[in-house]
Amino acid sequence: MNGRHDIEIRPLTSGDEVTAGFRVFLRAMVGLPLREVDAMEVTERGRYLGALDGSEVVGGADSYRSWLAVPGSARLAHAAVTHVGVLPTHRRRGILSRLIARQLEDIAARGEVVASLRASEAVIYERFGYGVATSARSARVDLRRAELRPEVPPGGRVRLLDEAVTTEALAGIYDRASWTGAIGRPAGWWRLQEIGRAADAVRHYVVVHSTDGVDDGYAVYHPLDTGGWFTSRQKTVSVTDFVALTGSARAGLWRHLLSLDLVDVIAIESLALDDPLPLAVVDRRSVELGPERDETWLRLVDVETALRERARGDEEPVVLRVSDALLEANNGTFEVSRKTVARTDAAPHLTVDVATLAAVYLGGTRWRHLAAAGRAAVHDPDAVRRADILFGTTTSPFSGTVF
Repeated sequence: MNGRHDIEIRPLTSGDEVTAGFRVFLRAMVGLPLREVDAMEVTERGRYLGALDGSEVVGGADSYRSWLAVPGSARLAHAAVTHVGVLPTHRRRGILSRLIARQLEDIAARGEVVASLRASEAVIYERFGYGVATSARSARVDLRRAELRPEVPPGGRVRLLDEAVTTEALAGIYDRASWTGAIGRPAGWWRLQEIGRAADAVRHYVVVHSTDGVDDGYAVYHPLDTGGWFTSRQKTVSVTDFVALTGSARAGLWRHLLSLDLVDVIAIESLALDDPLPLAVVDRRSVELGPERDETWLRLVDVETALRERARGDEEPVVLRVSDALLEANNGTFEVSRKTVARTDAAPHLTVDVATLAAVYLGGTRWRHLAAAGRAAVHDPDAVRRADILFGTTTSPFSGTVF
């Protein structure tokens, strides 16, 4: 058996190599369908790293060029990390560690400030500097009990969209997203959605909302368990993508979904933790919320730039010492105030590793909770209070994009 040093880590260059890398990912995930996909259509040239045992691709780590919306609505250059996997025949040989370390070096060299991923297992990525920065939950709405409150705005116009123009229209709406945690959806992501809808045995419905003639939201949904649809007492529609750029769009899309005929349950795959839907119905128990689950695993690739570009609250400065085992440039001490972020030689008020800083970066975790859990070393007790204000946000961060 070859040792770990016989495995070559390099970008996958040819179409055959990229296809092999994509198939490794599908096999490594076990439960994903092995669909016939042209991997060159859904990846970006030069970004797919492979682990090769001789000429065989046995592992891979890919990413998309994207953006991440941070507090204050700035968009940071972002790598959306995906298609990570190693064949079962080559596990426990350090291949994943080498792939991720090399990928982070490449992302940093591209000038991308942050990276994020969706983790198949919760114990893998923290050692690579990733922290849980956003969470989400599902919801089930019982349409036999759900009724919007009379105070809910009427919303605008909702229209069904033809499949032929779906991607262009939806991408044009989504690209204006500015909520904290939203990420840019690249062309490869949209192409995968098209492939998934085309391969599905049931029809997917797309509705677009417009306010005063401007498209400002949409929802994508499809029926579940259609074999017994007309005899079922739990006819369920699954909402796989819900995007509302305005309050009017949110209300209008709610009204559409809650008024569907021949439907008993609306199952929404992903909502922000503070989504207002339960407050919008007369019978709050008609909305059953699922458990909180981790969503965005965030990696700060350039700590100083990331700290500088997000908005900060009005409070006295806090001095943070940050450690990063993989990216040496991030190691240092930073004075963070409302107006500025700068490296400093001053004694730190708080000390954290880069994964812990990522967890608090978007406002989804509080410094006081990190301190209580022993994940932040506290050298100045009042610094915890100040840091909570500096890093505070008014809404829960949320992505809403799986990749």
